[in-house]
Amino acid sequence: MAVKDRHRSPYSFSEKVKRMAWACVQATLFRYSFHTWNGFRISLLNMFGATIQLSCIVRRTVRVECPWNLTMGHNACLGDSVTAYCLGEVTIADRVSVSQGAHLCAGTHDYTCETMPLLRLPITIENDVWIAADAFVGPGVTVGEGAILGARGVAMKDLDAMTIYAGNPAKSVKARPPIKTKND
Repeated sequence: MAVKDRHRSPYSFSEKVKRMAWACVQATLFRYSFHTWNGFRISLLNMFGATIQLSCIVRRTVRVECPWNLTMGHNACLGDSVTAYCLGEVTIADRVSVSQGAHLCAGTHDYTCETMPLLRLPITIENDVWIAADAFVGPGVTVGEGAILGARGVAMKDLDAMTIYAGNPAKSVKARPPIKTKND
């Protein structure tokens, strides 16, 4: 294999330019915005191609890579110091809470190939999910509706709906009780 092929970037020139522009905006306007300016941060993300509802909360210490691959439904939240590494599509549905320090990683490498090409595998987080503090959700994972991934849990495989998981690797702990609504 030629050295030139081995070091070829998986990113197009236009994607490199967008990533650099976003990095500058994220490191300044986004990061130093007022604590309560969720709408402003959401507008910045949406200007860079994200699809985020205005009812969401995105804390100023969140780090988003490739915001054009991020979608968030109504009343979803990315807490302080969350990393959304959106090399592939990351879809976060309604009423999802991603707690402080959690990491959503939609990229990996094909370790079976000598050039270890980049793989951009999607992450899907369905309605009413809680990703607790410092948890990790890996590439290609779907977190089923109402599931909970406990603090520092590591999900490298799909998580079933309405199930509480903990540990590394995440294992089912017990069923989640039915979610109460305002009318209950």
